[in-house]
Amino acid sequence: MTNKNKFILYCIFLFSFSAKLFAQSEQALPANPAVSDTLRKQQDSLASQRDIIDYLHKLFHKKGSQPINPITKRFNYSVVPSAGYTLSTGLAASLTGNVAWFAEPLQHENLSSVISILSYNQKSQLTFRIISNVWSKDNDYNFVGDFRLYKFPENTYGLGSLTSLDELNPMKYNFVRFYETVLKKLEKNFYGGLGYNLDYHYDIMENGKPNQSVTDYQIYGKTTTSVSSGIAFNLLYDNRKNSINARNGTYVNLIYRPDLKLLGSDTNWQLLSFDFRKYIPLTTSGKSVLAFWTLENFTLSGQPPYFDLPSTGWDMAGNTGRGYAQGRFRGKNMLYAETEYRFDLTNNGFFGGVLFVNGETFSDYPNNRFQKVIPGYGPGLRIKFNKRSATNICIDYGFGINGSHGLFVNLGEVF
Repeated sequence: MTNKNKFILYCIFLFSFSAKLFAQSEQALPANPAVSDTLRKQQDSLASQRDIIDYLHKLFHKKGSQPINPITKRFNYSVVPSAGYTLSTGLAASLTGNVAWFAEPLQHENLSSVISILSYNQKSQLTFRIISNVWSKDNDYNFVGDFRLYKFPENTYGLGSLTSLDELNPMKYNFVRFYETVLKKLEKNFYGGLGYNLDYHYDIMENGKPNQSVTDYQIYGKTTTSVSSGIAFNLLYDNRKNSINARNGTYVNLIYRPDLKLLGSDTNWQLLSFDFRKYIPLTTSGKSVLAFWTLENFTLSGQPPYFDLPSTGWDMAGNTGRGYAQGRFRGKNMLYAETEYRFDLTNNGFFGGVLFVNGETFSDYPNNRFQKVIPGYGPGLRIKFNKRSATNICIDYGFGINGSHGLFVNLGEVF
């Protein structure tokens, strides 16, 4: 490991451990024996675990004082200022926060969460995101949102899986995204619903290739602005208890998105997306898990704007293709698969690890034929930030082909 990477990791640890911004809650639970019983069992299971909040409590509170009692807590907050380096951003500073809660004191619903991220990096990318996954009482409704404001220089390399670094085309643009979907329970763990999706790119500029040859962006259809506005028809199956850090269960999401001129879209086009995730506990304690993820995106008809095409690292959470920079590969159609082995490194759950391997392929243009599979792989470290919501600080190092490699940091699991 280079001195630069050692310094980066040191910064991440330093900022994470020094942040005295952690898990507070304002809402006490009612004195209900059934509630107390259920939550007391949870307290017993958490008693032997440790997280950053525990260590910060010891550091900043008087000796003998007690940490917050999880029985009286309903909302759990995590805030992490950090400095680091990734392949996509270079040196970066960010502030990431999430709040997690259950709709009812008995906590038999799925865990709701809202994650917000504000970051600025060496490549002058300024980004703000809010990602929400909220469950109502008895899991009757699920509200899923994705809001983004980006000032975003980005390196692009053309379309398909055979593009090379020699085809580098630095670009910049401003970006607004608004996605919101409402899902209604149809059967246990099965939902259907509608949403609205808006992607708006403006002030798009390209530098062009170093040799000044024609770029794929120019061939595909060069514009200075683009608007995609459409309805999202959604079918969902989700029996995971905790979407932040799933230890068992299955997630299946099918989305059909027609973008329409009638709704303000530049062109009429249609996208079909299929997202499948499976979590298999390998031990009864749940400390060892095998996780699988596959994501497929197909353009059924029309010509989506260039920056709305499926691309590496442009899924909702921005996590596909660890081992490659965001936007490294792009195409009208995308196939993606990933497997991750998750395990605890310490008995108190404070440190954990992962090993992951992924593969992706994109169709070329204009033939729309899938090309070679692009692999990625690597190890990762997990640091328990909030044991009540099972939120981890995730630090992964990914490797890809042609010497591609880099650090990837998340608050919450990659999938």
